Amino acid sequence: MRGRIDEQPPLFHVFSVEDRIRPDHPLRDIKRRVDALLVDLDAQFTGAYHRSGRSSVPPERLLKALRLMALYSIRSERQLCERIETDLLFRWFLDLPPSDEAFDPTTFSKNRDRLEEHRLTQAFFDAVVGRAIPHGLCREHFSVDGTRIESFAAAKSFRPKDEPTDHGDGNGFQPRNPAVDFRGPKRSNDSHASRTDPEARLDRTSAGREAQLSHMGHLLTENRHGSIGGVTVSEANGTAERRAALDPLTRAKRRHRLRPKTVGADKGYDAGAFLRKLERRKITPRVPIVKPPRDPKEVADKTQVPDIRARRRMQARLSDVGYALSQRCRKKIEEGIGWIKTVAGLARSRWVGRWKLRQMAELAAAAYNLLRMRKLVPA
Repeated sequence: MRGRIDEQPPLFHVFSVEDRIRPDHPLRDIKRRVDALLVDLDAQFTGAYHRSGRSSVPPERLLKALRLMALYSIRSERQLCERIETDLLFRWFLDLPPSDEAFDPTTFSKNRDRLEEHRLTQAFFDAVVGRAIPHGLCREHFSVDGTRIESFAAAKSFRPKDEPTDHGDGNGFQPRNPAVDFRGPKRSNDSHASRTDPEARLDRTSAGREAQLSHMGHLLTENRHGSIGGVTVSEANGTAERRAALDPLTRAKRRHRLRPKTVGADKGYDAGAFLRKLERRKITPRVPIVKPPRDPKEVADKTQVPDIRARRRMQARLSDVGYALSQRCRKKIEEGIGWIKTVAGLARSRWVGRWKLRQMAELAAAAYNLLRMRKLVPA
């Protein structure tokens, strides 16, 4: 018998959303872990809001929605809210009844300052790392690396600092895509700045590559399992990797009492000052030496001698088995960087302001750790 479509839809629907999600769905395990973490942060959420006034969108729901944004490669908060409005799976993950309307995309903009003031995204990332430590996913051997994150600003916004701002023809009209001559005076960070993203810096990954307005992201990962133990965002310049590499190490020690024994890195970290700072923390560096260090007796500037000796000590470690193992395991940090930039969508920033980019980097790193824990520590 042929079935036919009922042209009179029912007024009420009675069903269980839980039954609509298959038992082996990957989000089930992630949802259990996220809900447990958010319960531990309840006091911190309460302190971020006033006791009286109109009820807000629960901060737990906002953080979980941003987790979906990273896991499902959703390109914007507006598209995220559209998916929440129509996708039953997303509503189930957010504990949002099917009869309720999804919140407006501007809710994220209005609450982003609150998340930053009380460092709620960092607290959630720290909570994820704290859950990974008892299971041995953050041990004693780590690696650090940096990656360039393209700025939201276009190249045409990189204008001379002393150039007057163009306000159009006086009637508020501005050309959508004005012509810009890139030939002529050399552009540099000293004389130019982006009108759209002032914190972005002109940077390139290597010689022969084009320079782009960028920020710099930094990760600290565990060598054995590839878990992310620290993440931060800094200015893009030639020394940003070495300067920012120590920040995740400091926070990991203060927040989680982690005491790394070794830290592996690539040739961009070959600097005597960086090696000495690691040694002062009783951390053995595992860094390749680009050029053989000079003889300290032949150096006229004696202030460079400690850095040269640190590089010579590192050169002596290049034949160790530990160095070879550290460099081999260091490749796992590229997996985390690749996931954050491709799946989580941080290859190019969609926000103006480095602190906003850092928030999304912390949430993306937390999502990556949750996926790793799902595989390595079954619930």
